[in-house]
Amino acid sequence: MTLDRVREIVYEGLWHNNQALVALLGLCPLLAVTNNAINGLGLGLATLAVLLVSNVLVSLIRDFVPREVRIPIFIGVIATAVTIIEMLMAAYLHELHLLLGIFIPLIVTNCVILGRAEAFASKNPVWAAALDGLAMGLGFLIILVILGGMRELLAQGTLFDQAWLMFGETARDWTLYLIHLDEGLLLAALPPGAFLGLGLLVALKNWIELKKQSKHQPLPLTPNHEPEKA
Repeated sequence: MTLDRVREIVYEGLWHNNQALVALLGLCPLLAVTNNAINGLGLGLATLAVLLVSNVLVSLIRDFVPREVRIPIFIGVIATAVTIIEMLMAAYLHELHLLLGIFIPLIVTNCVILGRAEAFASKNPVWAAALDGLAMGLGFLIILVILGGMRELLAQGTLFDQAWLMFGETARDWTLYLIHLDEGLLLAALPPGAFLGLGLLVALKNWIELKKQSKHQPLPLTPNHEPEKA
C-alpha cells in the first residue's frame, strides 16, 4: 500500500468518480429520500456500511468464485449485508427505519454497490476494496446530505430537522432555523425539486472540472510569439 495509491482511491470516490455525480447511479433512493438532510444522512450511512462490508467480502472470496457465477454470488453477498444493516436499523433506529421504508432493502438493487463489487473489489486486495467502499460511500453520502439540505432549506427554511430520529431525544433542539418562510418553496419538497437540485450539483462539478482543466492547458501562441522559420 502506497500513499499515492490511497490518495488516488480516495480522490476517485469523493470527487473524480463520485457515483452520484458522474455515473449517476443510485438515483432512485437519492432523489426519493432526500427531502431533508437527516433522511439523506440515514440512507447515506446505510449505503456506506453496505458498500464497505460487501467490498471486503467480495475481495476475500474473489479467488474462489467462478467467473461464470460471480454476479449472482456478489448479489447474494450484497443482500446479506443489506439484511444485516436493515435489522440493525430496525433495532436501534426504528423510527428512522420506518421513515426510510422500502428504500433500505432496495439498496440491494443499487447499481453503485454491485458496480464497485464487480469493477473494483473483485480485482483488488482487501485493504484497497475496503478503502474504495469507504470513499465511494462517503462520496455518495455527502451528495445525499447536500441535496437533502438544499431541499429542506428551500422548502422549510431549516437544516437538520428531525435529527432526533437518528441521534435520540437529545437532538430535538438541533434544528437550525436559517430562513423564515411562511410557506416555503413547494417545488423543493417534491420529486422535480430533487431532479433540479441534482442537476445543479452535477453542473457545479462539471464547471469546477472545466476551470481546473483550463488552468493546466498551455496558452495559445500569439502571432508575436510564433517560432521563427529557419
